[in-house]
Amino acid sequence: MIARLLLLLVAMMLVTSAVLRNAKSAPPAGGLLVVANQKEHTLLVVDPDNRRELARIAVGVNGHEVIVSKDSRFAYVPIYGNSGVGKPGTDGSTIDVIDLQERKLAATIDLGKPLRPHRAELGPDGLLYVTAELADAVDVIDPSTRKVLAEIPTGEPQSHMLVLSRDGRRGYTANVSAGSVSVLDLAKRNLVTAIPVAKSVQRISISPDGLRVFTHDQDAPRIAVIDTATNKITNWIELPNVAYASAPTPDGRWLLAVSMVANRLFAVDLQTQKVAQSLEVPSGSSEILVRPGGEIAYISGTGAGKIAVLDMRSWKMQQSIDLTPGVDGLAWATVQR
Repeated sequence: MIARLLLLLVAMMLVTSAVLRNAKSAPPAGGLLVVANQKEHTLLVVDPDNRRELARIAVGVNGHEVIVSKDSRFAYVPIYGNSGVGKPGTDGSTIDVIDLQERKLAATIDLGKPLRPHRAELGPDGLLYVTAELADAVDVIDPSTRKVLAEIPTGEPQSHMLVLSRDGRRGYTANVSAGSVSVLDLAKRNLVTAIPVAKSVQRISISPDGLRVFTHDQDAPRIAVIDTATNKITNWIELPNVAYASAPTPDGRWLLAVSMVANRLFAVDLQTQKVAQSLEVPSGSSEILVRPGGEIAYISGTGAGKIAVLDMRSWKMQQSIDLTPGVDGLAWATVQR
């Protein structure tokens, strides 16, 4: 009798242990944060709610940015190379495709020549658009065949970052050393115009309604506001420090701008175009992702190896997500249930 009770107790313990293991490994209800780590040559899958790394997948040298497919099945990591913009080093020519369900490298897209691909975006047409710095262009890729379909010229060197209008008609690139923004017709696959902005710019963002594009002067603490109807700068948003990157909230009310030199995050009220909040962020912060719903923002601290977490309901910084130095590009993956 005692032996039977002991066996029953052991069986119950094993079942309880299995349930706990499964509960621990279950994906968070809100979704997953997908992070490119350019120093470690990896893609990280992170549970942002419990602030823990779930998977680490090796990619090429180096992936700076990441974009996730609409169904959250695949992540695309352009392999830039081992240098910074305009600096000597290797010239990447591929895009790594990560299966987020299997959490492994699924394929590598060969772009056919050295391009230093950097920022990828998925259009409403289902195509993948990626900046090709060494070609002064944006490559157009079919994700289903993983083949390059076309190359859209930007007319300017160092086309580094890219945003697309929601309707998929226009693309906009930030051209670093040229200090300009190129406007692309995605249907005709040609250059519309290049807009002079400053001596040098970094990164780019677009309002949810597609009416305004924002890019950041690297020699003065100001953000250029471009009217997409006229392709002209309408005004400047003045900041306390030079901004490196920005991201609007889904409701179009706020523009979050990060200053790498000051380790500050500025919240700009787009109704007044004035800074309303200033918050400390980790060193080397380079990218902002606003979580779907618009209540939480993540800021990657490349130098510190941390992801800062901002609750915009209270404008308070929450406990950071501690990872490893090199964290850079951010993307969001919904959890399929």
